[in-house]
Amino acid sequence: MLSSRIATAASASRRSVSASLMQRRFASGGGGYNQPTGHLFGEKPPPPGTKRAKEDWENLWTYGMFGGMAFGGVLLFYKPDTSIQTWAMAEAKKRLEESGEVWQYKPSPNSGHPNGV
Repeated sequence: MLSSRIATAASASRRSVSASLMQRRFASGGGGYNQPTGHLFGEKPPPPGTKRAKEDWENLWTYGMFGGMAFGGVLLFYKPDTSIQTWAMAEAKKRLEESGEVWQYKPSPNSGHPNGV
């Protein structure tokens, strides 16, 4: 009877300790909730007739992001063709020319092709 009371008290204390620890787990130092303000990104609009003051990092982010995307587009446009089909076609043409065979299609005069031979 005594052991069951001790076990019950121990499990109850473990539950209360674990429940209190679960409530205090915040990696950022505390839990918070920002009430919605209805403003974009939580910024209040400037008074009429004035412009919004940019922060220091905004121009750097804008030019870095879109400049990097433009640079990546140029790199993709000028990247070398490394496909197996391109290599195989060049290799096949080289081997056929070395063997003396004709590798291009020559249409017959009866084919109706304008360049019929």
